[in-house]
Amino acid sequence: MNRRRTGFRRFHHVYFPKIQTPPAPLSRVSAFMKPPRPQHASGEEFYRGILDVFNEGSVECLVGGAFAMRVHAGIDRDTKDFDLMLRPRDVERVLDLSRKAGYHADFAFPHWIAKVHFGEHFIDLIYRAGNGLCEVDDSWFVPAQEAEVLGHPLRVCPAEEMIWQKAYVMERERFDGADIMHLLRSTAHALDWPRLVSRFGEDWRVLLSHLVLFGFVYPRQRHEIPAEILDDLLGRLRDENSPTSDADELCRGTLLSRAQYLPDIERWGYRDARLDPRVRMTREELVTWTNAIDRLHRSR
Repeated sequence: MNRRRTGFRRFHHVYFPKIQTPPAPLSRVSAFMKPPRPQHASGEEFYRGILDVFNEGSVECLVGGAFAMRVHAGIDRDTKDFDLMLRPRDVERVLDLSRKAGYHADFAFPHWIAKVHFGEHFIDLIYRAGNGLCEVDDSWFVPAQEAEVLGHPLRVCPAEEMIWQKAYVMERERFDGADIMHLLRSTAHALDWPRLVSRFGEDWRVLLSHLVLFGFVYPRQRHEIPAEILDDLLGRLRDENSPTSDADELCRGTLLSRAQYLPDIERWGYRDARLDPRVRMTREELVTWTNAIDRLHRSR
Protein backbone atom coordinates (compact mmCIF):
# COMPACT_ATOMS: atom_id res chain seq x y z
CA MET A 1 0.00 0.00 0.00
CA ASN A 2 1.23 3.46 -0.83
CA ARG A 3 1.70 5.05 2.59
CA ARG A 4 1.66 8.56 1.20
CA ARG A 5 -1.97 8.15 0.20
CA THR A 6 -3.29 6.31 3.25
CA GLY A 7 -3.60 9.48 5.33
CA PHE A 8 -6.40 10.94 3.24
CA ARG A 9 -8.34 7.95 1.91
CA ARG A 10 -11.06 8.51 4.51
CA PHE A 11 -12.04 11.75 2.82
CA HIS A 12 -13.10 10.16 -0.47
CA HIS A 13 -16.78 10.72 0.30
CA VAL A 14 -16.49 14.51 0.40
CA TYR A 15 -16.49 15.94 -3.09
CA PHE A 16 -14.30 18.70 -4.44
CA PRO A 17 -16.36 21.91 -4.60
CA LYS A 18 -17.21 23.02 -8.12
CA ILE A 19 -18.02 26.43 -9.48
CA GLN A 20 -21.78 26.48 -9.88
CA THR A 21 -23.60 28.62 -12.39
CA PRO A 22 -25.75 30.99 -10.29
CA PRO A 23 -29.46 31.33 -10.99
CA ALA A 24 -30.19 34.20 -13.32
CA PRO A 25 -31.67 37.25 -11.60
CA LEU A 26 -35.11 38.38 -12.68
CA SER A 27 -35.20 41.01 -15.37
CA ARG A 28 -37.61 43.93 -15.41
CA VAL A 29 -38.44 43.03 -19.02
CA SER A 30 -38.87 39.29 -18.66
CA ALA A 31 -38.64 36.92 -15.75
CA PHE A 32 -37.00 34.37 -18.08
CA MET A 33 -34.22 36.56 -19.48
CA LYS A 34 -30.69 35.85 -18.29
CA PRO A 35 -28.15 38.64 -17.83
CA PRO A 36 -26.22 39.11 -21.07
CA ARG A 37 -23.00 37.14 -21.21
CA PRO A 38 -20.10 39.57 -21.59
CA GLN A 39 -18.42 39.39 -24.98
CA HIS A 40 -14.68 39.62 -24.38
CA ALA A 41 -12.10 39.20 -27.11
CA SER A 42 -9.28 38.43 -24.67
CA GLY A 43 -8.42 37.59 -21.10
CA GLU A 44 -7.30 41.17 -20.54
CA GLU A 45 -10.74 42.47 -21.41
CA PHE A 46 -12.24 39.99 -18.96
CA TYR A 47 -9.87 41.20 -16.24
CA ARG A 48 -10.80 44.80 -16.98
CA GLY A 49 -14.45 43.85 -16.72
CA ILE A 50 -13.92 42.45 -13.21
CA LEU A 51 -11.98 45.53 -12.19
CA ASP A 52 -15.00 47.54 -13.31
CA VAL A 53 -17.10 45.33 -11.02
CA PHE A 54 -14.85 46.27 -8.09
CA ASN A 55 -15.16 49.94 -9.00
CA GLU A 56 -18.93 49.65 -9.26
CA GLY A 57 -19.14 48.16 -5.78
CA SER A 58 -16.51 50.54 -4.32
CA VAL A 59 -14.55 47.50 -3.14
CA GLU A 60 -10.86 47.86 -2.40
CA CYS A 61 -8.52 45.19 -3.71
CA LEU A 62 -4.82 44.50 -4.09
CA VAL A 63 -3.21 42.85 -7.08
CA GLY A 64 -1.26 39.73 -6.15
CA GLY A 65 0.05 36.67 -7.94
CA ALA A 66 2.12 36.91 -11.10
CA PHE A 67 1.64 40.66 -11.54
CA ALA A 68 2.86 41.40 -8.01
CA MET A 69 5.87 39.12 -8.54
CA ARG A 70 6.71 41.13 -11.66
CA VAL A 71 6.49 44.40 -9.74
CA HIS A 72 8.49 43.26 -6.71
CA ALA A 73 10.94 40.73 -8.17
CA GLY A 74 11.02 41.40 -11.92
CA ILE A 75 9.83 37.88 -12.78
CA ASP A 76 7.41 37.46 -15.68
CA ARG A 77 4.98 34.54 -15.79
CA ASP A 78 2.49 33.65 -18.46
CA THR A 79 -0.68 32.66 -16.61
CA LYS A 80 -4.38 32.51 -17.39
CA ASP A 81 -5.40 33.70 -13.97
CA PHE A 82 -5.34 37.03 -12.19
CA ASP A 83 -5.10 37.26 -8.40
CA LEU A 84 -6.97 39.93 -6.48
CA MET A 85 -6.70 40.19 -2.70
CA LEU A 86 -9.67 41.54 -0.76
CA ARG A 87 -11.11 41.60 2.72
CA PRO A 88 -13.35 38.64 3.64
CA ARG A 89 -16.31 40.92 4.26
CA ASP A 90 -16.28 42.06 0.61
CA VAL A 91 -16.25 38.66 -1.10
CA GLU A 92 -20.00 37.98 -1.19
CA ARG A 93 -20.67 41.42 -2.66
CA VAL A 94 -18.08 40.98 -5.41
CA LEU A 95 -19.45 37.54 -6.29
CA ASP A 96 -22.98 38.92 -6.45
CA LEU A 97 -21.94 41.82 -8.69
CA SER A 98 -19.96 39.42 -10.92
CA ARG A 99 -23.00 37.17 -11.36
CA LYS A 100 -25.19 40.13 -12.22
CA ALA A 101 -22.61 41.10 -14.84
CA GLY A 102 -23.02 37.64 -16.42
CA TYR A 103 -19.99 35.79 -15.10
CA HIS A 104 -19.79 32.41 -13.38
CA ALA A 105 -18.68 33.23 -9.85
CA ASP A 106 -18.63 31.26 -6.61
CA PHE A 107 -16.51 30.06 -3.73
CA ALA A 108 -13.91 27.44 -4.60
CA PHE A 109 -12.94 26.81 -0.96
CA PRO A 110 -15.03 28.96 1.40
CA HIS A 111 -12.27 29.41 3.96
CA TRP A 112 -9.85 31.20 1.62
CA ILE A 113 -10.64 31.62 -2.10
CA ALA A 114 -13.42 32.34 -4.60
CA LYS A 115 -13.24 32.39 -8.40
CA VAL A 116 -14.76 34.27 -11.30
CA HIS A 117 -14.65 32.45 -14.66
CA PHE A 118 -14.84 33.49 -18.27
CA GLY A 119 -13.93 30.78 -20.77
CA GLU A 120 -10.41 29.53 -20.10
CA HIS A 121 -9.59 32.58 -18.03
CA PHE A 122 -10.39 33.13 -14.38
CA ILE A 123 -9.77 35.48 -11.51
CA ASP A 124 -8.87 34.30 -8.03
CA LEU A 125 -10.40 36.30 -5.22
CA ILE A 126 -8.12 35.59 -2.27
CA TYR A 127 -8.88 36.66 1.28
CA ARG A 128 -6.78 34.21 3.31
CA ALA A 129 -4.18 31.53 2.76
CA GLY A 130 -5.15 27.91 2.13
CA ASN A 131 -4.12 26.97 5.66
CA GLY A 132 -6.63 29.40 7.17
CA LEU A 133 -4.01 31.98 8.20
CA CYS A 134 -2.83 35.28 6.66
CA GLU A 135 -6.24 36.93 6.47
CA VAL A 136 -6.40 40.11 4.42
CA ASP A 137 -7.18 43.06 6.69
CA ASP A 138 -6.97 46.84 6.62
CA SER A 139 -3.23 46.87 7.34
CA TRP A 140 -2.49 45.19 3.99
CA PHE A 141 -3.66 48.31 2.17
CA VAL A 142 -1.71 50.98 4.07
CA PRO A 143 1.82 50.28 2.70
CA ALA A 144 0.71 49.04 -0.73
CA GLN A 145 2.27 50.88 -3.67
CA GLU A 146 0.18 51.91 -6.64
CA ALA A 147 0.70 50.71 -10.19
CA GLU A 148 -1.26 50.90 -13.41
CA VAL A 149 -2.89 47.54 -14.06
CA LEU A 150 -4.75 47.13 -17.37
CA GLY A 151 -5.49 50.82 -17.44
CA HIS A 152 -6.66 50.94 -13.81
CA PRO A 153 -4.67 52.56 -10.99
CA LEU A 154 -4.48 49.72 -8.47
CA ARG A 155 -2.43 48.93 -5.42
CA VAL A 156 -0.10 45.95 -5.40
CA CYS A 157 0.08 43.47 -2.54
CA PRO A 158 3.02 44.47 -0.31
CA ALA A 159 6.10 42.28 -0.45
CA GLU A 160 5.88 41.62 3.29
CA GLU A 161 2.43 40.08 2.99
CA MET A 162 3.45 38.09 -0.09
CA ILE A 163 6.37 36.60 1.84
CA TRP A 164 4.08 35.86 4.78
CA GLN A 165 1.52 33.96 2.67
CA LYS A 166 4.04 32.13 0.51
CA ALA A 167 6.21 31.06 3.45
CA TYR A 168 3.68 28.38 4.45
CA VAL A 169 3.36 26.80 1.00
CA MET A 170 5.44 23.63 1.24
CA GLU A 171 3.32 21.05 -0.53
CA ARG A 172 4.76 18.07 -2.37
CA GLU A 173 3.40 19.46 -5.63
CA ARG A 174 4.11 23.13 -4.88
CA PHE A 175 6.78 24.90 -2.88
CA ASP A 176 6.91 28.71 -2.91
CA GLY A 177 10.38 28.96 -1.41
CA ALA A 178 11.95 30.20 -4.65
CA ASP A 179 9.41 33.03 -4.82
CA ILE A 180 10.41 34.06 -1.32
CA MET A 181 14.10 33.97 -2.25
CA HIS A 182 13.43 36.20 -5.25
CA LEU A 183 11.31 38.60 -3.21
CA LEU A 184 14.03 38.86 -0.57
CA ARG A 185 16.72 39.32 -3.22
CA SER A 186 14.85 42.28 -4.68
CA THR A 187 13.24 43.88 -1.64
CA ALA A 188 15.25 42.99 1.49
CA HIS A 189 16.78 46.48 1.60
CA ALA A 190 13.34 48.11 1.64
CA LEU A 191 11.24 45.71 3.71
CA ASP A 192 9.51 46.77 6.89
CA TRP A 193 11.25 44.04 8.85
CA PRO A 194 9.53 44.59 12.22
CA ARG A 195 6.15 44.33 10.47
CA LEU A 196 7.21 41.19 8.62
CA VAL A 197 8.37 39.51 11.83
CA SER A 198 5.17 40.52 13.62
CA ARG A 199 3.09 38.99 10.81
CA PHE A 200 4.45 35.54 11.61
CA GLY A 201 3.82 35.85 15.34
CA GLU A 202 4.26 32.48 17.01
CA ASP A 203 5.26 30.99 13.66
CA TRP A 204 8.53 32.94 13.59
CA ARG A 205 10.47 29.71 12.98
CA VAL A 206 8.89 29.53 9.52
CA LEU A 207 10.34 32.95 8.67
CA LEU A 208 13.72 32.06 10.18
CA SER A 209 13.93 28.92 8.04
CA HIS A 210 13.54 30.98 4.86
CA LEU A 211 16.05 33.58 6.00
CA VAL A 212 18.62 30.87 6.67
CA LEU A 213 17.95 29.41 3.23
CA PHE A 214 18.41 32.83 1.65
CA GLY A 215 22.02 32.93 2.85
CA PHE A 216 22.57 29.59 1.16
CA VAL A 217 20.94 30.59 -2.13
CA TYR A 218 22.60 34.02 -2.34
CA PRO A 219 25.82 33.87 -0.28
CA ARG A 220 27.03 37.27 -1.53
CA GLN A 221 23.77 38.92 -0.44
CA ARG A 222 23.31 37.29 2.93
CA HIS A 223 24.28 40.59 4.58
CA GLU A 224 21.02 42.11 3.26
CA ILE A 225 19.09 40.30 5.99
CA PRO A 226 19.40 42.73 8.93
CA ALA A 227 21.69 41.36 11.62
CA GLU A 228 19.33 42.51 14.37
CA ILE A 229 16.49 40.48 12.84
CA LEU A 230 18.56 37.31 12.68
CA ASP A 231 19.91 37.93 16.18
CA ASP A 232 16.37 38.28 17.50
CA LEU A 233 15.08 35.12 15.83
CA LEU A 234 18.15 33.07 16.67
CA GLY A 235 17.89 34.26 20.26
CA ARG A 236 14.32 32.95 20.37
CA LEU A 237 15.58 29.68 18.94
CA ARG A 238 18.21 29.33 21.66
CA ASP A 239 15.66 30.13 24.35
CA GLU A 240 13.21 27.51 23.07
CA ASN A 241 15.72 24.81 22.21
CA SER A 242 15.04 22.76 25.31
CA PRO A 243 12.64 19.94 26.13
CA THR A 244 9.11 21.02 26.96
CA SER A 245 6.91 19.54 29.65
CA ASP A 246 3.80 20.37 27.64
CA ALA A 247 1.85 17.13 27.27
CA ASP A 248 -0.04 18.44 24.23
CA GLU A 249 1.33 16.64 21.17
CA LEU A 250 0.90 19.30 18.50
CA CYS A 251 1.87 19.03 14.83
CA ARG A 252 2.09 22.34 12.96
CA GLY A 253 3.19 20.59 9.78
CA THR A 254 -0.39 20.71 8.51
CA LEU A 255 -0.04 24.49 8.25
CA LEU A 256 2.72 23.88 5.69
CA SER A 257 1.25 20.94 3.78
CA ARG A 258 -2.30 19.62 3.87
CA ALA A 259 -1.13 16.18 2.66
CA GLN A 260 2.29 15.28 3.97
CA TYR A 261 1.55 15.44 7.70
CA LEU A 262 -1.70 13.49 7.69
CA PRO A 263 0.02 10.35 9.07
CA ASP A 264 1.01 12.42 12.11
CA ILE A 265 -2.63 13.34 12.72
CA GLU A 266 -4.35 10.10 11.80
CA ARG A 267 -1.84 7.44 12.85
CA TRP A 268 0.45 8.91 15.47
CA GLY A 269 -2.00 10.92 17.56
CA TYR A 270 -0.74 14.45 17.01
CA ARG A 271 -3.19 17.33 17.29
CA ASP A 272 -3.84 19.19 14.05
CA ALA A 273 -2.75 22.82 14.36
CA ARG A 274 -5.41 23.81 11.82
CA LEU A 275 -8.01 23.31 14.55
CA ASP A 276 -6.53 26.07 16.72
CA PRO A 277 -8.78 29.13 17.20
CA ARG A 278 -6.40 31.41 15.27
CA VAL A 279 -6.91 29.36 12.09
CA ARG A 280 -10.01 30.46 10.18
CA MET A 281 -11.17 27.03 9.07
CA THR A 282 -14.03 24.88 10.33
CA ARG A 283 -13.76 21.12 10.65
CA GLU A 284 -16.01 20.73 7.61
CA GLU A 285 -13.83 23.08 5.55
CA LEU A 286 -10.73 21.20 6.71
CA VAL A 287 -12.21 17.92 5.44
CA THR A 288 -13.16 19.45 2.09
CA TRP A 289 -9.72 21.04 1.70
CA THR A 290 -8.01 17.75 2.54
CA ASN A 291 -10.27 15.74 0.27
CA ALA A 292 -9.11 17.83 -2.71
CA ILE A 293 -5.67 16.20 -2.39
CA ASP A 294 -7.02 12.92 -3.75
CA ARG A 295 -8.51 14.67 -6.76
CA LEU A 296 -5.20 16.42 -7.40
CA HIS A 297 -3.15 13.23 -7.33
CA ARG A 298 -5.60 11.35 -9.56
CA SER A 299 -5.13 14.07 -12.19
CA ARG A 300 -1.32 13.91 -12.15
